[in-house]
Amino acid sequence: MSRAYSAHVDDFAARSLPPRSAWPELRAELPELQYPERLNAAAALLQRRLEGGDGARAAILAPELRWSYADLADRSARIARVLVEQLGLVPGNRVLLRAPNTPMLAACWFAVLRAGGIAVTTMPLYRRGELAHMLRKAAIRFALCDVRLREELDAAADAVGGVTTLSFGEAAGDGLDARMASVAPGFSDVLTAADDVALIAFTSGTTGNAKATMHAHRDLAAICDTYARHVLRPSRDDLFCGSPPLGFTFGLGGLLLFPLNAGAATLLLERAGPAELLQAVERDRVTTLFTAPIAYRAMTAMLDRYDVTSLHTCVSAGESLPATVWEGWRARTGIPILDGIGSTEMLHIFIGAPRERARAGATGTVVPGFVAEVHDDAGRPVPDGTVGRLAVKGPTGCRYLDDPRQSEYVRNGWNYPGDAYRRDADGYFVHVARTDDMIVTAGYNVSGPEVEAALLAHDDVAECAVVAKWDAAHSTDIVKAFVVLRAGVVADGATAERLQAFCRERIAAYKAPREVAFVAALPRTESGKVQRFRLRERVATP
Repeated sequence: MSRAYSAHVDDFAARSLPPRSAWPELRAELPELQYPERLNAAAALLQRRLEGGDGARAAILAPELRWSYADLADRSARIARVLVEQLGLVPGNRVLLRAPNTPMLAACWFAVLRAGGIAVTTMPLYRRGELAHMLRKAAIRFALCDVRLREELDAAADAVGGVTTLSFGEAAGDGLDARMASVAPGFSDVLTAADDVALIAFTSGTTGNAKATMHAHRDLAAICDTYARHVLRPSRDDLFCGSPPLGFTFGLGGLLLFPLNAGAATLLLERAGPAELLQAVERDRVTTLFTAPIAYRAMTAMLDRYDVTSLHTCVSAGESLPATVWEGWRARTGIPILDGIGSTEMLHIFIGAPRERARAGATGTVVPGFVAEVHDDAGRPVPDGTVGRLAVKGPTGCRYLDDPRQSEYVRNGWNYPGDAYRRDADGYFVHVARTDDMIVTAGYNVSGPEVEAALLAHDDVAECAVVAKWDAAHSTDIVKAFVVLRAGVVADGATAERLQAFCRERIAAYKAPREVAFVAALPRTESGKVQRFRLRERVATP
């Protein structure tokens, strides 16, 4: 990153980037990936829509609410004014955002970038321990939070200190809503450098401490000009909807950046289970859907009750899409699901085929603008049909915030997302497995060691280990814990439920073990390390 063009007064992000020698090779070979040296991705997106005469067009919908592009521009400008004029934000400050998928969360995201700040997106399910780690890691100065989710954030902020929080969604008081009404309309957008960091997104990590990934303004534009432009191919008449939180980069791209970049509209739902998604498709005539394989499986069994004829594009990511789910959905709707693989480190999907080329059982082909290979452990390409490590390069890439694990993800200019793949003779990539101990359940990444740490905090637990167990009924892995209890504790269903509830109080509910098995001892090596592969063999045996 060149400081010559940076608009950041607070240079924390630039100082926290890995050295250039540790970056992946960033490729921008397509003409559409050539950006000016100065670019504010959020401001440019809104400006393009307003100058193009789209101000009155619907931008963001929610049940019983409609915001036009002009409405989004006005509200985000007012929030930006509050941040700068009342809170004292300077370009480069980090602002944590905490809310379910709502129009106000979208407005806050746009406001932070328009003011030259760095948005730090989080999920509503995160609890105080996870939030405290994020506050410390990203040196958060400010937080904008839905009033309904304030308790956990306040507890985390009290533990960390130095965080100014404003809540929204309350009619009175000194919150963000009242402050927005008190400021003048309009805002002079900060003309950031294209290479200035715009977003810090946290992974769930494999060690319990989430890694912070850093993405510049040009990266936000690049995912719109690669996956959205060449694979998704939306039109201005589309209506997007889906389940991933905007705190996931999958949701940020699919439910905010892609539709608005196309001049289309997005429908944001706070509750987006399979039934709620189908209701929204029927009620609002949704055309483009983003969700996980487990949701498509559940929705397939419910299609008789809903009219989904408005749909033409369905995207799946977060975990491997079983061929049976793809085929079942296609048989009932006529729509091929667009499977894809992306990562928080890469920002969005880099392998995924367009509608006319989608195949059951294959993730897809390389998205234009990226290159991908399958490597052996030495980093050498392997022949087609051979299983190896997926390696990727493109206009985006992994840049961790001050983290030694950068050298694990990036080697010799390649990004290694941690997946085992094989490529067929037609250039289609087929997912085989994860190459680490990450558990992917219903589209969420879960760190086994983090779950183990939560269990070990309970007085009844002497030892424990966590692995993934395949749940065929729902086509997803679930978290299964093997627990050695302390002497005198009864190994029964009540104890298992007590441990599960204990975990849900300390970590996000989706991370808590779905199943708990009590064992007399854990399998270990002679050096004392737990042999998790033995536990995986046990859960794989009927």
